[in-house]
Amino acid sequence: MSAEVGYRYITRLPNGRSGAPIVEGTRIGVHDVVGLILNGATVDEVVRSFPELKRAQVFECLAYYEDHQGEIDWRIAAQMAGAEDDLSARP
Repeated sequence: MSAEVGYRYITRLPNGRSGAPIVEGTRIGVHDVVGLILNGATVDEVVRSFPELKRAQVFECLAYYEDHQGEIDWRIAAQMAGAEDDLSARP
């Protein structure tokens, strides 16, 4: 049996960021945060890059990534390829 996981700081807006999960109250995508971490940034460096974020929000982005790695990896790859506007066409 699988339980639904809730996230305190993560939400989706149907018409924002192509439906990508974002940090609530911002336009910062979980994939934006995780992409920085995967490229070697520390949590503190992410907070310096996005001063509107708290450390707890960065850690929750990482927790979300652990639960949705395939989706977030796909979004990071699409963003790196310059296809973020086409993300709604995800297979």
